[in-house]
Amino acid sequence: MTLKIALAQLNLTVGDIEANCQKIIRTLNEARQVSADLVVFPELTVTGYPPEDLLFRQDFLAQSERAIQQILAHSHGITAIIGAPVQHQGQLYNAALALRDGHIVAEYHKQALPNYGVFDEQRYFTAGQQTQILSLKGLQIGLTVCEDIWQEGIIAANRQAGAELIVTLNASPFHAGKVHQREEVIAEQVKAAGIPLVYVNQVGGQDELIFDGASFALDQEGQLIFRAAEFTEQLNWLEWTDGRLQTSYIAPHYQPVVSEYQALILGIRDYVRKNGFKGAILGLSGGIDSALVLALAVDALGAEQVEVVLMPSRYTHDMSVEDAVLEADALGVKHHIIAIEPAVQAFNQMLAPVFAGSKTDTTEENIQARCRGVLLMALSNKQGKLLLTTGNKSEMSVGYATLYGDMAGGFAPLKDVSKLLVYEMARYRNTLSAVIPERVIIRPPSAELAPDQKDEDSLPPYDVLDPILALYVEQDKSASEIVALGYPRPAVERAISLVDRNEYKRRQSPPGIRITPRAFGRDRRYPISSGYRGIAELD
Repeated sequence: MTLKIALAQLNLTVGDIEANCQKIIRTLNEARQVSADLVVFPELTVTGYPPEDLLFRQDFLAQSERAIQQILAHSHGITAIIGAPVQHQGQLYNAALALRDGHIVAEYHKQALPNYGVFDEQRYFTAGQQTQILSLKGLQIGLTVCEDIWQEGIIAANRQAGAELIVTLNASPFHAGKVHQREEVIAEQVKAAGIPLVYVNQVGGQDELIFDGASFALDQEGQLIFRAAEFTEQLNWLEWTDGRLQTSYIAPHYQPVVSEYQALILGIRDYVRKNGFKGAILGLSGGIDSALVLALAVDALGAEQVEVVLMPSRYTHDMSVEDAVLEADALGVKHHIIAIEPAVQAFNQMLAPVFAGSKTDTTEENIQARCRGVLLMALSNKQGKLLLTTGNKSEMSVGYATLYGDMAGGFAPLKDVSKLLVYEMARYRNTLSAVIPERVIIRPPSAELAPDQKDEDSLPPYDVLDPILALYVEQDKSASEIVALGYPRPAVERAISLVDRNEYKRRQSPPGIRITPRAFGRDRRYPISSGYRGIAELD
């Protein structure tokens, strides 16, 4: 007996049930044309993942149910396993539905509901309690959904129930190294149970989350026999013959830095596309952060959809303007130069009577940044283009950014990218084509809001700061633990103090793309009003 299995690695849009439904139907038709017996789709295919509080709306759930009926009408001669929310006796389940010949022939309710990190499924769903086996051409197929196969016991329970093959519907978000972790953990489960597995993952950007695809299949020994390409929507094929899944194509993994770069491209592209923007706009300073965001935006959208604005002040070095123009020209994007000095002077004159007798401080620096923010938002509004901010994770961590200034915008591509990784990505991008001038990479970073200003005037050097931030923000290490690892106490105290007192800024920052296991946002939820001091134990 031969069974042809199609793996539908799709880019879905949360809430656009009609578009998702039509994509499912088109995929079914494509699979039917090549005589597929079974098509496996990602988790919550109908609604997109994660639908969040849309799941509390009865009109939304009713629309999902109508879409399932519409898909059923196109299931003749083929079996489809789709994901959808289903209601029974007042309970909502995250379900895998097997459709064939106009009928639901099997229904499975996800048992393991993740409630950590970016996941909040126990807020919405009731956990299922039992396995579900689908019989197709004599093959017994166990149905699972995402977190199920990360928990010990569920794969084994399917094996004991008579399953000969496991299929799993997934919406597993990307972070650096996740694709390797995913395959390794699940391979151990498969090997222990002695049953092959087909894993279909969603692909695409959904707000801050990136779904990398990288669908795969393992034989009963846990050996990889198929892997789909990362970050790409596609339909792939496997065959079950002579009681085994047959080895197929294994796409290579992206290397570190490259994979994160690809995730950022996908995140920008889908955020612009799914929210109906006409393109993107950003302020180009001649610094490395904005240079990288420009390269990412062009790689994501094309030069014709990206526009940049240079906004020099009295403190902007000539080389910064020169380098910004070089960057824009190298990538073929339209650029404008709008000096902010007239606006700055106007604000200073308006405020002079109130500021009389006060010393010049960061207030005057922030006025400059906010003048730029007003200009950029005006252009974004007028042209219908998404304003991309250029701040990185290191700056967001310590509050080295201006509210309503350089933080003004709709989307923050580098929000989860440390300063050191910014440099690595810039060097990687230049291996593809030289678009970021070398002196932008090697010159000391500066906000250029005061004479001869450098980031290190206010912050520890980034090669010291970034590891401290990673330990404190991403790994929840205490100040004493970080000092014990050899980091200088003054730098630790400075960094942690800045992180703790700048939660209010991070809460007002735009959404940004998650590429680490602990990004600001869903992953890390701290109170703004708090008496907690991370350095208290060092006192």
